[in-house]
Amino acid sequence: MLATLKTLFTGANARAEECVRDTFALELIDQKIRETESQLKAAKATLATLMQRERSEQRLYEAVTGRIESMLTRAQAALKEGRDDMATQAAEAIATMENEAQLRKDTLDRLEMQITRLKTSVGAAHRRIIDLKQGAITAKAMRREQQMQSRLNSTIASTSSADEAEELIAKVIGKDDPFEQSQILAEINDDLNHNTLEDRMAAQGFGPATKVTAQDVLNRLK
Repeated sequence: MLATLKTLFTGANARAEECVRDTFALELIDQKIRETESQLKAAKATLATLMQRERSEQRLYEAVTGRIESMLTRAQAALKEGRDDMATQAAEAIATMENEAQLRKDTLDRLEMQITRLKTSVGAAHRRIIDLKQGAITAKAMRREQQMQSRLNSTIASTSSADEAEELIAKVIGKDDPFEQSQILAEINDDLNHNTLEDRMAAQGFGPATKVTAQDVLNRLK
């Protein structure tokens, strides 16, 4: 029982989290981009520090190698003059400086590798941020389109007003003409009262005409 409840609770939390992530997707995208930019800024600062240290080590390495060259020249001059004691001291100094130079060379090699790797990472992160910002623009445009489509669908789905308007139009168009209806009623009443019977019979030649016709007027004018 407890395992089932735990599973249901976990599932509900997952659905709730997914709903929140979907609702605030654009805000989350902007936040993640800001976090990535902050990480890139920190990486750039680290890269700058490494490059500064590399330049400092390079200067120290060049200074040591320069002193070594100078000391070698002096040692050779001392040997030529038979000053073995001075040549020995120079050799000891050269050995110490060469060891220092080797250490600085190793440090420079390590720094160069670190800088190369970090430059690659910084470049990739920079390009990724550009892609993310472009994607965010597309996502915002799509979200606006989805919202507009949703509102349009809601308007179209709300057919009560449209249905009512169509019903009223149908009633107006389908309603009988009251004037025509009164004429029909008058004709029906005339037939029932035989008011038109004499006219019909006169028109057939049975008895005198009940109405003056245009022909009667022409006959009088002749």
